[in-house]
Amino acid sequence: MSFTSNNLARDDEGFLKNREDWTESVAKFIALEEGIDLSDEHWEVVHLVRTFYINFNTVPTVYILVKALSRKFGKDKGNSRYLFRLFPQGPTRQAAKIAGLPKPVRCL
Repeated sequence: MSFTSNNLARDDEGFLKNREDWTESVAKFIALEEGIDLSDEHWEVVHLVRTFYINFNTVPTVYILVKALSRKFGKDKGNSRYLFRLFPQGPTRQAAKIAGLPKPVRCL
């Protein structure tokens, strides 16, 4: 399916207004807008952030995300440098946006 900005209900910053509108195709579209070509490593983070949100009704902070990645994938992926390489404009903001979640509370 092809998407444009007009196909999806989004806020002024491009975050989905309806979490139910999210699909992997939507994630790819948003990622391209963000200048990110999703790799397997990106998807690991996106799915981890979505799972965290479903379980706790909040987007994880960078600190929590680092700890979760470290536990699940090891120390090579469980660090902030790794996250910023994947999501250079802010790992929680960009990962949440691509994951179809609300803008993190502690995000500028």
